[in-house]
Amino acid sequence: MSKLQNLIAGMIVYLIAVPFSSRAQGYNTSFELFNKTFNLYVDSGIVLRDSVQLTEEYIYASYAELNRNNFHPIVDSLIHYKEQLNLNDWLYYQLIRKVAETLSPKKDNYERYTFYKWFLMVKSGYDAKLTIANNRIIFYVYNKEDIADIPFLMFKNKKYMCLNYHDYEHANLNDVPPVDMIGIPEAKKAFSYKVTRMPDFKPENYKEKRIEFSYKHKAYHFNVKLNPEVDAIFRNYPGVDFESYFNIPLTKETYSSLIPLLKKNVTGMGQKKGVDYLMQFTRYAFLYQDDENNFGKEKRLSPEETLFSKYSDCDDRAALFFYLVKEIYNVPMIALLYPTHITMAVQFDKPVGDPIVYNGKIYSVCDPTPQKQDLRMGKISDKLKQLTYQVVYSYQPIPAFK
Repeated sequence: MSKLQNLIAGMIVYLIAVPFSSRAQGYNTSFELFNKTFNLYVDSGIVLRDSVQLTEEYIYASYAELNRNNFHPIVDSLIHYKEQLNLNDWLYYQLIRKVAETLSPKKDNYERYTFYKWFLMVKSGYDAKLTIANNRIIFYVYNKEDIADIPFLMFKNKKYMCLNYHDYEHANLNDVPPVDMIGIPEAKKAFSYKVTRMPDFKPENYKEKRIEFSYKHKAYHFNVKLNPEVDAIFRNYPGVDFESYFNIPLTKETYSSLIPLLKKNVTGMGQKKGVDYLMQFTRYAFLYQDDENNFGKEKRLSPEETLFSKYSDCDDRAALFFYLVKEIYNVPMIALLYPTHITMAVQFDKPVGDPIVYNGKIYSVCDPTPQKQDLRMGKISDKLKQLTYQVVYSYQPIPAFK
């Protein structure tokens, strides 16, 4: 048994055997997350034991009870962990969910679990709100970004996104009126959904996936290391703006198992042929299926999820193609959004095929999604030629200083 397992086993025995009255000073516990051990001191005064009543009065009374007791060790540990691992807000929220689950398991008491999440968020400085409607506790957070496909409401001229919409799958939370929002005045920070850095995971938790495709009559094989925990991180991730979406990175182990080999394979090809290689890789190394048939709803996959998933669609492949070209060639690119399709265009020294002109620069279409036509670089499918598109993201590399 590891030291961690011994500690957890000991704590379980202790919590079962010793009544609350005998451990007034609280207890220590811990769990593993993002390749680190999170150590937690829980003061007995912040353990809510009575049944939850879905009323404002109960929430305010519970807040007052926790606020006058020693909640600081938990919040201090959370903030220290966030700073130590340089966690973006979305990943920090996953940590808060884990702590709330430790304090009050979701399956045992959903309302109390949600209350703890809210309490930890506001004590971390985030402008989070609770509201009660139709006998549901609904959890919102202030956000200033362009977020799609999840409920939100406007309250006092500020936009609040719903953080627990996925727990009410068949309810229309957009119908909930923006009244009786429970918050804390000193909690003012906006929450961001941008993920610019992935956490480290234990190397032994990665699984290898064999990916293969052929280019110019030559077969290429990759044994890519992938971690199932990435899927858990993004399971309830909303539709962020395309700049944020395209710039979600790979984890370190996945990056190391794929990018160096791709760089080796395109060595000596020249830029255009190398980008064509990456386009063909993204187009044909994965099975296509639209999100409605795959997930039953629109869902954008991060580049690492696309590598892991059996199926992917045009959004997923555009993001993966962008990431690969950016890492290997770092050239200007634009994303072209059509009514039912998204594709990419790359700026070369000399354009290829049908030109796409944007802000005075010429780009060449590189469609990373399989079409009925086998489109060469620079070609647009016939069904898209007569349709209008919108440039939803323009990537311009920052020049390196010499």
